[in-house]
This record gives sequence, structure tokens and C-alpha cells, in this order.
Amino acid sequence: MAKMNFGGVVENVVTREEFPLEKAREVLKNETIAVLGYGVQGPGQSLNLKDNGFNVIVGQRKDSPTWQKAIDDGWVPGKDLFEIEEACEKATIIQYLLSDAGQIALWPTVKKHLTAGKALYFSHGFGITYNDQTGIVPPKDVDVILIAPKGSGTSLRRMFVAGKGLNSSFAIYQDATGKAWDRVIALGIGVGSGYLFETDFKREVFSDLTGERGVLMGAIAGIMEAQYNKLRAKGHSPSEAFNETVEELTQSLLPLVGENGMDWMYANCSTTAQRGALDWKDRFRDAVAPVFDELYESVASGNEARITIEANRQPDYREKLQAELDEIKNSEMWQTGSVVRKLRPENQE
Repeated sequence: MAKMNFGGVVENVVTREEFPLEKAREVLKNETIAVLGYGVQGPGQSLNLKDNGFNVIVGQRKDSPTWQKAIDDGWVPGKDLFEIEEACEKATIIQYLLSDAGQIALWPTVKKHLTAGKALYFSHGFGITYNDQTGIVPPKDVDVILIAPKGSGTSLRRMFVAGKGLNSSFAIYQDATGKAWDRVIALGIGVGSGYLFETDFKREVFSDLTGERGVLMGAIAGIMEAQYNKLRAKGHSPSEAFNETVEELTQSLLPLVGENGMDWMYANCSTTAQRGALDWKDRFRDAVAPVFDELYESVASGNEARITIEANRQPDYREKLQAELDEIKNSEMWQTGSVVRKLRPENQE
């Protein structure tokens, strides 16, 4: 494990150079990896492991829509696609990639198959960190490990197919066998991580829930709506408001940030844009800082977990969730976005 300096702070990281794929295969050559769940992370992680030459099977409910999705992706019933309980029996490593609500519901079934020496793998620290609410308390004689790709399973798969890697965090909650470190790093390399950085289950879920509700999803959606609505209220057309709010950000500026950083993006904009951005940056930071204080405290206290668990327990939760998503989809801003995307040159016949 290498020591890397990040802006003056030294962190533990593992790269593909120091832990190559061949070493990962050797570490896990006698393991059977069962990926439970085929929703958000399951497809990307399982397919990447399969393509990288690991012994991987998928466990999924046979009556679920994602059973057929797994078949469409090349998994064969009775060969490497099984009902969840049979997959648990066959596995030496169980990748628990169901939704947080799904993990809570299935835990009694999975727990009885966690015999001594097996490993229980998560991609999110939710179930373990909030186990007073989830009830997920693993046996003491199994390894409990985490690989959390910093992006969706779709992105993980797309980047893998393109020959790239999505960075992931890793953590060890319980090392019962003395092999937990080798196991977790090998799995991190196997699922297609760019590099791995060390964390723990609590820090992973605190940062993840804050990020999702903050910059990555909640904050950016709210800021976009605020700017779009202001431009529309001042008489700008939907196309102009959307292009200045979303299209230029996602198609032009964010790729530059990802390539070389915020300063490089600024350097590739006009001096007028640079001056304005620098003058207003701190005002936006200071305006939202109290919101982030409140958000982080809500995550750390377990309140966000409680809200999520209670919502998922409602029998009509999925219908209510879809109604909220449809409200976003059907708003003027995102209806405009649908038209704008169709007008991109690559989408025109």
C-alpha cells in the first residue's frame, strides 16, 4: 500500500501497478464470488469480475424483472445464475449489493449462510453503520469488507469497457481470517477500480450520503432549478435558460474540470467569465455552508438513515417515488433538456 500526498494530507492508496490483476486472480483463485442483487451496482461489478476472469455467480430472485436482465446480459440459470439462497450456499464471498431496504429484508436469509471463513462484501456502509436500525450484525467468524466505487454501476461498467477505471474506496470492518486485506484489494481490482483509497464503513456512508444529498445530486439539481427559473422569469427562452444552466456545464465545462481541475477549466474560459466566477465563488460557498452543516449532522445522527428506512417500509413507496421523479421529468426545464439532447449533432440522423 502506497502513501500518497493529497494537498498536504498523506493517504493510503493501492494502484493497479502495485496490485496487478494477475495478483488479484491468484488471491481469489479458490473463491466463489456471489453477487446478490442485479440492480444498481450488481450488473457492473459482476460483469467486470466475470470479464476479468474471476469465478463469479449471480444470486437473484427468479420472479424479479432483473432475473431476465441478468439472462440478457449473458448469465445462465443453473450455471452462473441462481436463486439467492442457492448462490449464498455456493459462495465463499457474498457481495451484498441489494438496495439498503433489500439488505434489511433479506438479512435473516443471508446471515444463516455466513459460515466461518466466508467474506461479506458491501459497496455501501449503510447497513453496518446504522445496524441499530437495520439489524445487520454479521457473525464474528467472517470477514466484513467494503469496496465502494465512486459512481454508479453503469459508469463502472462503461469505463471498464472503455479500458478505464472508476476510483473506489475500500474498508475492512472485520478481519476474521487474516485474509481480509488481500481479499478486499483483489476484489477492488477485479471490479475495475482505477485506484483504491482507504476509509472505514462509517466515513464511507457519512461522505456518501452527504455527497448524494449535496453536490452530486441534491445541491446541483436545486442550483440548476434556481438559475433556470430566474432566467425564465426575466424573459429568457427555455432553450437559452437550459443551455446556460445545464448544457454548457455538462457538455463543456465539467469535462474540463475532470480532465485537469477547476483552475484549468477557469483558464480555458474568457477573462470575463474568470473574473465573475472568482468574484461570486465565495458568496455561493458561504451561502450554502450552513446547509452542509445541517446536512452532515443529519447524516451523522442517523436521521437520514431513519427517513430512508421508514420511507422504504411504506407499501406504496415505489409509486410515490416514481411520482416525484415524474415531476422532475415533466418540468419545463427537463422537457427542454430532452429536446436539446435530441438536437446534439450525434443524435441527429
